[in-house]
Amino acid sequence: MATLVGMNFNRQFVHRVNRWVAGLRDAPLVGKFVRKGITVVSYTGRRSGRTFTTPVGYRRRGDLVEIRVAMPDAKTWWRNFGGEGGPLTLELDGVQRTGHATSHRDDRGRVTVRVRL
Repeated sequence: MATLVGMNFNRQFVHRVNRWVAGLRDAPLVGKFVRKGITVVSYTGRRSGRTFTTPVGYRRRGDLVEIRVAMPDAKTWWRNFGGEGGPLTLELDGVQRTGHATSHRDDRGRVTVRVRL
């Protein structure tokens, strides 16, 4: 039972941090700087069919967006894009953009999600 309580606390904490980070994107003084490296992604879970939204750091080169997943073993969202990948929506330059995302784990265990717009 204590484990479930701890998991619930962790989820609430992560949810609050994610909301705070996403909110920074709209902050008057720092928003334009935050938006250069942080976006909000939305996707549909493969198993649940539910829509999820989370802020992520990104790097964009033309029509390719790279998202490096920090602590990938503690997260599950990127696993929705294994194999053939799937659709993902990002907010870039104030516009919702949809692309095809695939996740890759390198031989050091690092995970990158690549989105082709």
